[in-house]
Amino acid sequence: MEPHNVNNVLFTADQIHTRIHEMISEIAQTTESDNLLMIGILRGSFMFFADLVRHCNSHDLHPRIDFMTLESYGSGTESSGCVRITKDTHVDVSGADVILVDDILDSGRTLQFAVRHMQNKGARSVRTCTLLDKPDRRVAEITSDFNGFTVDDLFVVGYGLDYDSRYRELPYIAEVSFS
Repeated sequence: MEPHNVNNVLFTADQIHTRIHEMISEIAQTTESDNLLMIGILRGSFMFFADLVRHCNSHDLHPRIDFMTLESYGSGTESSGCVRITKDTHVDVSGADVILVDDILDSGRTLQFAVRHMQNKGARSVRTCTLLDKPDRRVAEITSDFNGFTVDDLFVVGYGLDYDSRYRELPYIAEVSFS
């Protein structure tokens, strides 16, 4: 692992939780489905996904939930550009109104791949929900339907996001600087 420092907190735990409350309200206001399926894209979204789902009941949303694991980074800091499924969903998505939940919309390749995959599996609709958006890094034509925060082109960790499988446990999001 390259020498680095985790510093410069960009979003505190309180800011994240406040925004999640706002996001689930936005989702509830635009969702009228009796076949709602929320799918967390692992591993980075697990904290964000859990917090979103916890607040569904208070907004009269009762989604089915599932997970899928997609990989495009390996152990580096740059996307390889090649997305592959390492764990697919187990529930039937045909006819469902799917909300894909991911930690970060960066190049857009992973989320675009996941949207197409759900469409190919027969989802009635597919929307996306991301904690972070890095528009400066986008190479695929995709935007998030629900976005927590926009962030500059920085390498960030915390609240589920990692550097080489470390720092996911941090309750905030911080910048990683490399020496």
